[in-house]
Amino acid sequence: MLAKRIIPCLDIKNGRTVKGVNFVDLRDAGDPVELAEIYSREGADELVFLDISATEERRKTLVNMVRSVAEKINIPFTVGGGISSVEDVDILLNNGADKVSINSSAVKNPQLINDLAQKFGSQCVVVAIDAKQIDGQWIVHLVGGKVPTELNLFDWAVEVAERGAGEILFTSMDNDGTKNGFANEALAKLSELVNIPIIASGGAGNIQHFVDSFKEGKADSALAASVFHFKEIEIKALKQELRDNGIEVRL
Repeated sequence: MLAKRIIPCLDIKNGRTVKGVNFVDLRDAGDPVELAEIYSREGADELVFLDISATEERRKTLVNMVRSVAEKINIPFTVGGGISSVEDVDILLNNGADKVSINSSAVKNPQLINDLAQKFGSQCVVVAIDAKQIDGQWIVHLVGGKVPTELNLFDWAVEVAERGAGEILFTSMDNDGTKNGFANEALAKLSELVNIPIIASGGAGNIQHFVDSFKEGKADSALAASVFHFKEIEIKALKQELRDNGIEVRL
């Protein structure tokens, strides 16, 4: 069995790490370079770094910060925000990113997934999907959750996998920041539908929520932000508890 991964997420706005609830009411959570270094040292398996206002503000991810983070850590590092071309990805990979995460740009131009997978390999391409339930349907949202689409989460996930994405980062907007647990039913359905790894995101509040995301949600990785940023959960303690629950992790 492949080891499950624990992934702190650094949401960046104006050069600072921020965290909100249901994608709004953001508060400061610290310096991203310092946090990245701490998480790398404390046993995180990977990091995800999302410049959350890059798409909305029509500007590129903070390349200098990517370089600074990459110099401080020794674990895989995914970068997202404002990526809309092969050239954007080339720049990020050359400045220290191991993978990229695309979201709005993939919906607007699905061929981008194919192009990136072909040029850089599927293992470099993470497609992030933000979705919330509307009238019982999981609907994909863009631009930091502000713009609803007509896409169904599960249909889009299947298409993304077929186009060559290496992983899907699924964030439940309903669960995000609530600390009530991950959207395990939706996660389990995604895992059944596609044969690429699913990263669970949105809702982590305690260690049991991580256990449930792997056991009930069948997730391959679990991503969280505020519980790590504000020291509510220590990564080492989390991993030990997961192992005690029969879940394979790297200690």
